[in-house]
Amino acid sequence: MEQKDTRKIKILFLFVIVTLGFIIFLGTLFYWAQIDRRLPRLTYKEQIHATRGNIISNDDFTVASSKKLYKAVINTQNIDPDKLDLFVNLYSLYSGDDKKRVKKRILLRRGSLVLSYKINPKSAKHLKSLARKLFRLGVFRTYHNPKTGIAFLHGLSIVQSGERRVYPVSTTLTPVVGYVKKIEKDGITKVMGVKGLERYYEDRLLSIQDTSVIGYRDISNTVILNRDSVSSRRINGLDIHTTISLKLQKMLEDLIDNYKVSLDAKEIVVAVMHSKSGALLSLASSNRYDPNFIRRSDYSNLNVSAIEYVYEPGSVMKPFTFSLLLEDKKVNPYDLVRTYGGKYKFGKRVITDTHDYEWLSAEDVVVHSSNIGMFQLAQKLDPIEFYQGLKDFGFTQKTDIDLPYERLGSIPPLHKFKSETYKGTVSYGYGMTATFMQILKAYNVFNNNGRMLTPYIASYLEGDDGKKYSILRPGEKEVIPISVAKRVHSILIKTVQKGTGMKARVDGLIIGGKTGTAHIAEKGGYSRRYNSSFFGFANDKKNSFTIGVLVIEPKKKYHYFASMSAVPIYKEIVLRLVEEGFLTPSLTP
Repeated sequence: MEQKDTRKIKILFLFVIVTLGFIIFLGTLFYWAQIDRRLPRLTYKEQIHATRGNIISNDDFTVASSKKLYKAVINTQNIDPDKLDLFVNLYSLYSGDDKKRVKKRILLRRGSLVLSYKINPKSAKHLKSLARKLFRLGVFRTYHNPKTGIAFLHGLSIVQSGERRVYPVSTTLTPVVGYVKKIEKDGITKVMGVKGLERYYEDRLLSIQDTSVIGYRDISNTVILNRDSVSSRRINGLDIHTTISLKLQKMLEDLIDNYKVSLDAKEIVVAVMHSKSGALLSLASSNRYDPNFIRRSDYSNLNVSAIEYVYEPGSVMKPFTFSLLLEDKKVNPYDLVRTYGGKYKFGKRVITDTHDYEWLSAEDVVVHSSNIGMFQLAQKLDPIEFYQGLKDFGFTQKTDIDLPYERLGSIPPLHKFKSETYKGTVSYGYGMTATFMQILKAYNVFNNNGRMLTPYIASYLEGDDGKKYSILRPGEKEVIPISVAKRVHSILIKTVQKGTGMKARVDGLIIGGKTGTAHIAEKGGYSRRYNSSFFGFANDKKNSFTIGVLVIEPKKKYHYFASMSAVPIYKEIVLRLVEEGFLTPSLTP
């Protein structure tokens, strides 16, 4: 019995020893498996981030583009102290960073350190080459962690940190092109549109898909691209090709910059639009900024005044009133209208003209811009006809131009059109507000056979593969009959030939348009400040353009009249169109 008991004890002891050894073996395997996961991997994953699309002019100039940004990363524990100065000198030479600042940061940091977040693509390429040279020079050494016993070797790594938006043409086409703001997404710097085209086409410009490259790495942590490496396709944002001629845009900006100074104006806005398509050849403001470096003093210039500034338009509204009268057969262009020598008393109100005609034909009420004549003619319109007619011309509605934050303007409610006073004042552009773009779009009706088009800036979209994508636009609609449009068209030509727009004449071209000089409302009344404008068209045998000029608060003495400010600018614009070959004057009168 004693022998049996002893044998059992030995067997049990042996079993315990074997079991304990097996447990230690499993534990060791598990430990080394964990250690292996913390060792540097043979394969490496590199993320290449897609970039935002470009904005390009009609004459193939890049107006806005995105540049990749890279960051330089090192582990200070891997730098050989005896070769620290060599690293600092070479890195600073390649990157352009200050030597003293780089060395100070390395000495103060133990472990991973980002030397720079804003390395451009060209410098990144050179620094990647430098990283391989530094290994050959023995600048980096293996570091053994005394706590874990793990050894690692990291050199200089150059990885993409994001993108920055660049505007190569500086202030040109601002504020239309807009600007962006920086956002951080998964540790990567991206940009998002805030104003202008950048904002309106945000979802099209935005990058679509990043590239992931997985493969074996070399000693400088660069993926070796071979048949064993795997990568996904990068899809950048779509490019926006605009209708804007950058050369003409620059010319017109220079033009209105000079006029802003000579007229002592707050701002000047001009536009040139293809009358048969709605494509904007130019949309310019004298108040611009550099999107690369926006300062506090630029804040007032960030808005697109063509769609965000509302004002009482004045006499440029007279052709719309007259077209509604013609359409409803309420007036004959040759009817005589008494204008009372330039002063007409209506109740307690005195309406004045800038001329002393006693009588004018109905069409000459427009030609010579008679407030008195238009006030009387407007009384013939039914309130509903007048109210709905203005809405049909697009007033109080968005033009649907491809820019964000468009304002609507206002006209009196329908019941106020029963009042002779409201009906009369609205007929010559007071008691209502509109935007520059609404008026330009409405004037185009007279140069497009009574049909309304939507103005636009983006022509088409284009992908990395060269594939082009069209942009869906609203169709044309008839606003007034073609016979009425042609009659008003001829009256606007007469206005330039014999009326208030004579300074806009250019021999050999068909020029028509209407002046507008309006007091600016202030504290329940009207101030001695003015807005001056001229809207019309310029045509040759093949081409037709609708053009608008708005001069906001010109302060030069007597030049608040549109004939002294907006009209000369309009003529200069037409001459630039001739100079650049967009219009060709006829040699026959």
